[in-house]
Amino acid sequence: MPVLKAFIVEDSPVILENLVATLEELAQVEVVGSVADEAGAVRWMSRDPDANADLFIVDVFLRSGTGLGVLQAAQKLGVRARRVVLTNYATEEMRRRCASLGAERVFDKSRELDDLITYCAELADDGTAQQPAAAAS
Repeated sequence: MPVLKAFIVEDSPVILENLVATLEELAQVEVVGSVADEAGAVRWMSRDPDANADLFIVDVFLRSGTGLGVLQAAQKLGVRARRVVLTNYATEEMRRRCASLGAERVFDKSRELDDLITYCAELADDGTAQQPAAAAS
C-alpha cells in the first residue's frame, strides 16, 4: 500500500496534532516532520530538496515568517514535492498568490479539511506520491 510522505508547516500545536492523527489514520500519510516557522521549513527543505517528502502542507500565518515565504523558498530551492496550503485565510487573492508560488491547491481549514484528506488519499492511491510537481520557472 503506497504511503505519502508529508512535511507540515503549522504553528498551532493543537491543529498540528489533530492533522497528523487524521492524515495518518485516514489517508495513508506518513508525517515525516513538522515545524512552526518559515526558517525551520527552509532549513528542512535545504537538506535534500528531492528526498525529504512527497508533499508539503503549509499554513500561511506562522509563528515567524509566512507560508508564502516557505512556498517561495521551495521554488528557489527547486523542491519537487507537491505543495498545498491549509489556511483559515483562503480568499481568492490568497489562492492566486499561493498558486503563483507553486502551491497545487489551497484548502480552507474550517471548511475543506475533508477535501485535503481526500486529496492526500488520492495521491497515495494513484501512486503519484513519488511523482514530483512540475518545476516552477
